Amino acid sequence: MNRLDFDGRHAVVTGGATGLGFAIAQRLIASGGSVTLWDRDAAAMQRAVAQLGERAGAVEVDVAQHASVQAAVQATLRKSARIDALVNSAGITGPNTRVWDYPVDAWRQVIDVNLNGLFHCCREVVPAMREAGYGRIVNIASVAGKDGNPNASAYSASKAAVIALTKSLGKELADTGVRVNCVTPAAVKTAIFDQMSEQHIQFMLSKIPMGRFGTPEEVAALVAWLCTEECSFSTGAVFDLSGGRSTY
Repeated sequence: MNRLDFDGRHAVVTGGATGLGFAIAQRLIASGGSVTLWDRDAAAMQRAVAQLGERAGAVEVDVAQHASVQAAVQATLRKSARIDALVNSAGITGPNTRVWDYPVDAWRQVIDVNLNGLFHCCREVVPAMREAGYGRIVNIASVAGKDGNPNASAYSASKAAVIALTKSLGKELADTGVRVNCVTPAAVKTAIFDQMSEQHIQFMLSKIPMGRFGTPEEVAALVAWLCTEECSFSTGAVFDLSGGRSTY
C-alpha cells in the first residue's frame, strides 16, 4: 500500500461504519489522518471505531434529516475543531424493479438518502471549509449515474444527480481552497449487495470488461488521494472506477 499524505488532517466519512465508508476511513487513518464516522447505525459505528483505533470517532446522524446533519457538524467541530475532508459515502440502492412498478415511498427514500443527504452534508460543512480556506469534498456517485441501470431507476437517478451537484459545487468553490470531486465505481462487493436481487448483481457483473467486481480498497485508494493536498487542480471532476465499463 502506498502511503498518501494525510498527516494531521481530519475527515468526516458518512456511511463510515461499514462497506466503502469503512475502507475509506481505514485508508485515511493509514495515511496519517483522523476520522469521524457519521452513520445512523450506532452499534455498527462503535464496532468500526474499535477496529479503527484511537484516531477514529463517531457521531450518530441520519443524513436524510437536515437538522440531524446540522447537529452532527456542531458535535464534530466541538471535538475536532475542523473538517479538512468530507467523504459522502452514505447510500442505499432501493428495490430492483421497473419504473412503473417502483414504490413511491421507496423512490423518496433513495432520493432522500443518496441525494438530499449528500446535499445536507455539503451545505453544512462547506461554510467551515470556506472559513478555514481549505477543504476536500469527495462524493461517492456510481457508474449507474452515467449509464442508467435498468431496474434501478431511483439509484441511477440519484447518482446522476450527485455527479451534477459535484460539478456545480466544484465550480462555485473553484476560487477558494476547497476542491469538490466525485468517483463513479462500478459494482463493488460490500454489504450493499444484500439490498439487491441476484439477477441485478449478475447484470452488473456482465457489464464489467475486467470480469470482476471492484474492491473497497481500490475505491479507498482513489478517494484518499482526492482528500489530500496533492489533489489541487481537479475540481468538479468525475473519476472512473468501473473496470473498463465506462465509455466516457
